[in-house]
Amino acid sequence: MSERLPKGLATVAQLGEFDDIIDARSPGEYADDHLPGAVSCPVLSDEERARVGTLYKQVSPFEAKKIGAALVAKNIARHIEERFLHQPKSWRPLVYCWRGGKRSGAFTHILREIGWDAHRLEGGYKAWRRRVMDELESLPGRYRFRVVSGATGSAKSRILEALAAEGAQVLHLEELAAHKGSVLGNLPDAPQPSQRLFESQLHAALAGFDPERPVFAEAESRRIGVLHLPEAMITAIRAAPCVRIEASLSARVDFLLRDYDYFLANPAPLAEKLGHLREIQGSQTITAWLDLVAAGDFRTLVRELLEKHYDPLYQRSQAKNYADYGAAASYATDDLSPQGIRRLAAAILAG
Repeated sequence: MSERLPKGLATVAQLGEFDDIIDARSPGEYADDHLPGAVSCPVLSDEERARVGTLYKQVSPFEAKKIGAALVAKNIARHIEERFLHQPKSWRPLVYCWRGGKRSGAFTHILREIGWDAHRLEGGYKAWRRRVMDELESLPGRYRFRVVSGATGSAKSRILEALAAEGAQVLHLEELAAHKGSVLGNLPDAPQPSQRLFESQLHAALAGFDPERPVFAEAESRRIGVLHLPEAMITAIRAAPCVRIEASLSARVDFLLRDYDYFLANPAPLAEKLGHLREIQGSQTITAWLDLVAAGDFRTLVRELLEKHYDPLYQRSQAKNYADYGAAASYATDDLSPQGIRRLAAAILAG
């Protein structure tokens, strides 16, 4: 049953009762994080918000409120005209801002005056954020995870995708993080989300799983690029049983050359990333690897990266962090082509 609140107010527990969720905050705030499915209808742009804030501090609150009210009214009118005129009288939108105060209050008031049953989210985005953080402490413990492990280049992410295509429940953390999880893991033309947005996406993924069925995830470190996993999430994964992909070195090299083909077309970012390993590998090794990049000998480079850098790191981290790693079911392969990956996924599900 819905909580009893003053007319026109709603709580985060009532999100599913509304036809649309409207984010009245600035575009920058929306980009940093937002409620799932929310549409961005800022009552103040980033520039307008900064202008009003400057007036408030340097001139007076009264002058700031006058300018702010004019801008808010103009922007709300534009959103209604461009986005909502087609909505019937039965339309029920929910509006939120940062704290559930003036910005969402102004938008909700105008929508209700028109005749729509609009509500304002009590506590605004901050109430939603508290819910996400609270539930990220408990949600991971509700599920039976199975962890896909294997040395770098074992196509673990592609195996997860193949498992999902077969109907399995999959938590694809690297997809949520927009990163492949290594020093070379940045995706071209796809920046990582903010930490807040990553956590909201993780929360949404976890909340959608059936606890009666296993959830497949990849063995991850605490950090994926610049993002970090919540403690409860990393604890749940590291306590889960593993399946281990034992792919041959040649198969892994072939796979990585395909999966990172954007470095072959534009090797400058690859050379820059390799420089980050200088303290670990030493100047002589890095210079030799940069020479391979310059010569276009990517096969030799990838093989040496695996043998000298990634494989030793993998062996140390897996044995240390995953209690079930030694007893994990093992799947050997020398074929990480798309067909070979599908066969691995089928074998894992059959096992």
